[in-house]
Amino acid sequence: MDTHSKMIYLPDTMVNWPWPRAINPHFEDVKAEVGASFRDFKALSPESQEAFDKSRLVALAYPNAPREHIRIGCELMNVFFLLEEYTDNENGAVTKDMADLVIDAINNPQKIRPEGECILGEIARQFWARAIQTASLSSQRHFLETFTAYLRAVVVEALDREQGHRRSIDDYLKLRRLTIGAHPSFTICEMGMDLPDEIFYHPIIVELAGCSTDLIIIDNDMVSYNKEQAAGNENHNLISTAMLELGLDRGGAISWAAHYHAGLEKRFIDGLAKVPSWGPSVDVLVKEYLDGIANWPRANTCWSYEGQRYFGTRGLEIQQTRLDPLLPKAERKAA
Repeated sequence: MDTHSKMIYLPDTMVNWPWPRAINPHFEDVKAEVGASFRDFKALSPESQEAFDKSRLVALAYPNAPREHIRIGCELMNVFFLLEEYTDNENGAVTKDMADLVIDAINNPQKIRPEGECILGEIARQFWARAIQTASLSSQRHFLETFTAYLRAVVVEALDREQGHRRSIDDYLKLRRLTIGAHPSFTICEMGMDLPDEIFYHPIIVELAGCSTDLIIIDNDMVSYNKEQAAGNENHNLISTAMLELGLDRGGAISWAAHYHAGLEKRFIDGLAKVPSWGPSVDVLVKEYLDGIANWPRANTCWSYEGQRYFGTRGLEIQQTRLDPLLPKAERKAA
C-alpha cells in the first residue's frame, strides 16, 4: 500500500462559510460546574468523561447565549453522549427501553425515577427540570417534539445495526437528520424568545434548518469516518454509504460529499434572502434564531478538530494539513 492510500484527505468545507468561529465567555465556568455535577452521577469513568466532554462544542455553538442556556446546552450534550455510549453496542430492544425511559423522564420532570432504573433517566430528568425554569414555552414544545423524534431514530439505528442493514444515501440521510441531534440542539437558540409555530414551521425556516443539519452531517461523517471504519462501525456514515451506492473509493466519496456540502451552503445563503418579514420586532428574533442555526456547522467543525474525539491530540495539526492517517482495522474477537 503506498503512502497516499494510507492517508485520508479532509477538504476544508467551511472555508467560505460566513459565520466565523466565536466562543462563549461563560465557557470555563460552566464547563467546571457541569463537569462536577455530571461526575456525581458516576455514569462514566473520569477518563471517558474528559475525553468526550462537549462543553467546548456548546460554547462554540452558542457564543452569545446567557449562562443558564449554556448550562442547558452542556447538560443536553451529556444526555446525547451518554445515550450514545449506553446504546452503541446494544440491540433494538434494549435501546428502545432506554429511549422510552428518557422520553418518560423529560415529559415528567417532577416524577421521582424508579429505584434501580438506569441512571440515564435521572440525568435526563434533572436536565429538563432545570431547562424549563428559563426556557420559553414555545421552545419547550419544540424541544420535546424534536428530541423525541431523535430518540425514536436512535432505536431505528440500533435495529439497523442489529440486522446489518445498509441504507441508500436518501434513506440514510432521512434517518441521520434525526440521529445527528441537530434539531433539538437548535431549540436552545430560541429558549430566550417566544418563536411562534407559524415561524418555526414556516417552509423557508424549515428548509434553512434542514440545510444546516445536512452541513453538520457531512462534516461530522467526514471526520468520524476514519475512527468508525477502524472499529468496523462505518455502516451509519455518509462516506461509506456513498462508497457503496455510487461505487466510489474513499477519496471519491469524500469529494462527492464536499460537492454536496457546497451546494447546501448556496441553498442556505439563497434561502436567507427569501425569509419573509413578520414585523421589525419579530424579525430581530428570527435573525437571531437563524444566526444560531447557521453557526452550528462552524461550531461542530471547530470542535471536531479542537477536541480529542476523532483525532486524539493531533486535531489542530490535521486541520492544517487536511491529512488524516488511515487507522488500521481493529481485530475482531471470536464469538
